[in-house]
Parts: sequence; C-alpha cells; structure tokens
Amino acid sequence: MDHAIPQLSRISRQFMNLDRPKKPKMLVVDDEPDNLDLLYRTFRRDFNVFKADSGIAALEVLAAEGEVAVIISDQRMPEMKGTEFLSKTVPQFPDTMRIILTGFTDVEDLVDAINSGQVYKYITKPWDPNELKSVVQRAAETYELLKQRTEELLQAQAYTALFNGILQTVRQAASVEACLAPIATAFGSHFDTDGCILQLVEGTTLTAQGSYSPSGELKNWLELEPLTQTAIATQHLQSAISDAPSQINPLYAEAGLGAHLIVPAAFHDQVLAVFSLQWKSLRPLSEAELTMLSQAAQQTGMALNSAYRLLAIAV
Repeated sequence: MDHAIPQLSRISRQFMNLDRPKKPKMLVVDDEPDNLDLLYRTFRRDFNVFKADSGIAALEVLAAEGEVAVIISDQRMPEMKGTEFLSKTVPQFPDTMRIILTGFTDVEDLVDAINSGQVYKYITKPWDPNELKSVVQRAAETYELLKQRTEELLQAQAYTALFNGILQTVRQAASVEACLAPIATAFGSHFDTDGCILQLVEGTTLTAQGSYSPSGELKNWLELEPLTQTAIATQHLQSAISDAPSQINPLYAEAGLGAHLIVPAAFHDQVLAVFSLQWKSLRPLSEAELTMLSQAAQQTGMALNSAYRLLAIAV
C-alpha cells in the first residue's frame, strides 16, 4: 500500500486546488476610530478583517459572519469591557484566538481572563506594530493547529461510526446484495456526495449494485468508465476531475459531474466491490480524508467477505 501514498497526495492536490484557501478571518474591536482603522490597515493584506466599534457590535458581526481565527479587542470600551466581550465569545467559538489591547493596568481582569483561557495574549497601548504582527501570526498558526487537531479527531470518530455502521449492516442483512444500498448510503452521506454506487465485482465483471442519491435518479455507467477496470486491476483509488479534460468521460458532462472517485473494496488481493462517489459541485478532500476513504473501503471488502462466508455457512 505504500506506493499508493503519492497517488493519494496527487488526487488530494487536485481536489484541494479547486478550492484554494481563503485568507483567515479576523475581527478588530475598538471604540476609537483611528485605532480601528490602523488595525484594519495593518492586517487587511493577510486577513479578511471585520471591524466593530463596541463589544455589542462585535457580537453582531460574529453572529453574521461566524467563527474568526483571531479577535483583537480594546479593553476599555463603553458599555462592555474587552474581557467581558471576549468571555461571551468562548462558548460558541472556543478555538478563536483572543488578543486584548490595554492602555492601563487593570491587572485583575487581565489575569482572570488569561487564566480562564479567554485571552491568548495581551498587548499594551501604544503597541509596537512589529510585536503585534508577530503575536497575531503566532495566534493564527495556533488557531490553524487547533482546527486541524479538532478535524482529525472528528474524522477519526466519523471513521469509527462509519465502520461500525458497515459491520452492523452486514450482520443484519439477509443477503450480500441487501448490504449494498445501506453501505452506499453511509458512504455517500458521510462524504457529502451527489451520488454513490456500491457495485459487486466477480473477477472483472460488475454485478449487483446498491446506490445513494439525495436528489433523485442516479445512472450507473461504471461499465463505460475505463477507470473502473484500472481501479480493479491496481486495487487503488482512481479519480476524474473536471479541470483535467483528458481524464473526463463524456458521460460526466451529461450527468453534470465535476468529480468522480472510484474506490475498490478488496480483501486478500481480491476486489469484491467498487464504490463510485460522485460530486457536481466539488467538495474539497484532504489527503487524510482520502486515506480514510480508502481504509473504509478496505474494511467494506473485509465485511463483504465475512458476509459471503456467513451466508455460505447458513446455506
């Protein structure tokens, strides 16, 4: 399987390049217009910066725009102090990095805020631009790391749930064919597809199928897709993406597809089935997700093999 890693990296780059990362979002909060404009000008090149002149206005911005990577807030503001405002953002946006600007020694508030995890760093006014930029850069990097770890944990939990669902489906099914639609539905919904087909393979011949289609009828043209036989022969995931016209079957245009993944489900070097995952509007897939998809397909192959054996024993 090691020689499949470069292929997953290449496919991941194709998927991710079609949705290039946007600038991270930042919220700056200060009741002094000059300071607010200065903060905006300082960071607008590297961040998508939103402005608010009070804690109340800042909460409204967050309600409209959602999570931001970094919040920079002045401490002394009318109606609501910076630490009070930042504390209100913690329950909904725990990963956001919060930086407080203070021009006075309200030590007690700052210590409490830092100790409770509400504030990542405080900067004294007037601030040094280079110091502030350095702090914000570290804060943004910390935010990205937190989001990555959170996503990895969620993916691991999702993989466990997906695999457990596959096992439960196989154990409860009256036949191997009866497993196909529920497993296709589990895969298709998990990876947010516009269609998913799971089709059994005997040698190189495609046989029974089960499908998932949230929007209605789903055509199966796996037999007409050369990549299907490539996936069976190599036992490696195959991809066709709309930005690579030479790889796209004309049937894709007819179906309005932007991307297609064909994933073999094998056991002991024998492909028992293939998955067809289809998207109209491309969903970015990281290399970690593609690896999880390949592993889940292999677990499906193992489960299908067990189903064949159990049903043979029952007969």
